[in-house]
Amino acid sequence: MYPVPDVLAYLAGAWRVERTVRDLASGSDGYFTGRTVFDPPAGPDGDGLWHHESGTFTWQGTARPAERTLRFLPAHPGEGGARGTARVHFADGRFFHGLDLRSGHHFAGHPCGADLYRGEFTAYSAGRWRSVWQVGGPAKELLLTTEYTRDRCD
Repeated sequence: MYPVPDVLAYLAGAWRVERTVRDLASGSDGYFTGRTVFDPPAGPDGDGLWHHESGTFTWQGTARPAERTLRFLPAHPGEGGARGTARVHFADGRFFHGLDLRSGHHFAGHPCGADLYRGEFTAYSAGRWRSVWQVGGPAKELLLTTEYTRDRCD
């Protein structure tokens, strides 16, 4: 594992993304390939980073454009955060999970309706990290594994 003293500084810039999605109930597989860019917000609200992901998601042989946006904000010590850690929010401002890679490894959880998302994040080097989300509940049984590789062309 690769310790990351400041997760926002580490993530800043562009990353190539490869994600596999396995439906554990049906055994179906899909995959996403694309790019994620972590950019500071424009204007006076310049705290943290916007995470913009775009690419192609292929499921059951059908490829479609896909994208998502998240906001990574510095964690606040008064809220249990530590310097160098982050709070991850959906684009609409709802809290998603915390992120602390100071040891190079982090676990997170997020309830979504009756389903539970359990995430594991691992930094391997300055240019490579992975997230693994296992989703369990009445609506979904999924395993999402995402490999991020620094895009040196940003």
